[in-house]
Amino acid sequence: MVNQSSPVGFLLLGFSEHPGLEKILFVVVLTSYLLTLVGNTLIILLSVLDPRLHSPMYFFLSNLSFLDLCFTTSCVPQMLFNLWGPKTISFLGCFVQLFIFLLLGTTECILLTVMAFDRYVAVCQPLHYATVIHPRLCWQLAAVAWVIGLVESVVQTPSSLHLPFCSHRQVDDFVCEVPALIRLSCGDTSYSEIQMAVASVFILVVPLTLILISYGAIARAVLRIKSAVGRRKAFGTCSSHLIVVTLFYSSVIAVYLQPKNPYAQERGKFFGLFYAVGTPSLNPLIYTLRNKEVKRAVTRLLGKDVDPS
Repeated sequence: MVNQSSPVGFLLLGFSEHPGLEKILFVVVLTSYLLTLVGNTLIILLSVLDPRLHSPMYFFLSNLSFLDLCFTTSCVPQMLFNLWGPKTISFLGCFVQLFIFLLLGTTECILLTVMAFDRYVAVCQPLHYATVIHPRLCWQLAAVAWVIGLVESVVQTPSSLHLPFCSHRQVDDFVCEVPALIRLSCGDTSYSEIQMAVASVFILVVPLTLILISYGAIARAVLRIKSAVGRRKAFGTCSSHLIVVTLFYSSVIAVYLQPKNPYAQERGKFFGLFYAVGTPSLNPLIYTLRNKEVKRAVTRLLGKDVDPS
């Protein structure tokens, strides 16, 4: 075993058993990262510069884009370095990466729940939307999401890196994540596993349940709309968020609630790669391609006239 408090680093195995795949993944990850930088930066700029997007929905969307920018930047440079060359990471580097990963990942789980609440009020209580989802509440809800993320990271990061790690220090993942660090331990991991299970319930299961309840209420409200055009419009305001929720939660659950067997661990690495790199690059495309307001804002930003209809 190694002294868990020492500066000795780790080896991030990633997909080292598939050298050919690593070169392909390097190109895929780099391309996805560039798309993430461009797409999410564009959404933030649009939300700030275009007065027509100064609404709660785009306030939360710009928060999500900022989260995705930070989330990918916390792991992708190290990931690219490991895919192309040495696979080492220092103890401090692993600590920082895990801390940021837990902070931003937890914050995104809560923020997606807040966005579902925003869509619930917009569809189910449209006449009261402006009074319920006011700017002050938006800032408060965003702050709550960040505080919960910070608390989770402060609690779980030290305990995860305080485990009695095996001497080979080989982390069977491409980033420092809690499940991989628990598997690396050669001692009793009961406390860490219980802690991760409890955190998963409060950060994954409870928010996802609230999102499903919100969309259940939204579905009932939409079905009561007699006009087909009205139903399409109501569904259109929620479809992008629902797609993002499905992609994010399905991949995160596959990583953190996976069974203990080699096949699940190997599959979990691909899902982990997807939610760390894939979803942040897809989110801007989903919101841009499926949202007429964002398309019009892009056109206005480019200085072109746009039909207000």
